[in-house]
Amino acid sequence: MSKKYALSHLWESVTPNSLVFDPDRLTHLPDPVQRYLNHSIAPGTPLATAVRLRMHGQIKLNTWTPFQAEQVIVWNQGMIWSATAWMKGVLPILGADSLIDRCGRLEWKLLGLIPVMTADGDDITRSIIGRMQGESIWLPSVLANGDRPWTVLNDREIETPIHLLGETTRLRLHLSPQGQVQRIAFQRWGNPDETGYGDRLFSGVMDAETEVAGYRVPSQFSVGWGQVESDNLDETAFFQATLDRLTYR
Repeated sequence: MSKKYALSHLWESVTPNSLVFDPDRLTHLPDPVQRYLNHSIAPGTPLATAVRLRMHGQIKLNTWTPFQAEQVIVWNQGMIWSATAWMKGVLPILGADSLIDRCGRLEWKLLGLIPVMTADGDDITRSIIGRMQGESIWLPSVLANGDRPWTVLNDREIETPIHLLGETTRLRLHLSPQGQVQRIAFQRWGNPDETGYGDRLFSGVMDAETEVAGYRVPSQFSVGWGQVESDNLDETAFFQATLDRLTYR
């Protein structure tokens, strides 16, 4: 199955939600939480369960390497991130990070033919689920349930547990006074230092946002393992991207 077909197949599997965002149902939530949700979702917006993104940027593969990618995230089901990166700016590496039927897999090939990296198994699955949990910032609709528990750390920081496909983490959001997401942090299963898999800090800096179909979400961002610092992104992040297009369903 081609990655393009797999992306489309996952996207077409989505059943649109008939519910819409109603701020009046969230008035019992703490003020910073209401500020975040009301900033992120316009009243009457359908509460999407999936998002399709196109992006470009650079990823650190020994050196910073440009890439273009398309991604589909279907909440409580799976995701595919399909990309092309250009080694030394010339040689294309094609592949995908995917989570289909609760099985995670990484598969990358030079020129689309020569295997560069292939990995699967429980650790990969848990790590990709962790990625999806952090990427809920592009689906604020899944955070807009009035029954969701939130912890207010201060007027600018809020935290909530994210339960997804058998895994749980706590997503921390640092907000602007208006409710825009500026930084995120959470524990993600991974092995970034090659010392063994475990829960590791994963964080990111959000530099801009975009408004699409009633949603306002981060559109330019840098993320990485450990504490990503806005004044030292080249050293602390391994992935920097700009969203070119978002579609909700």
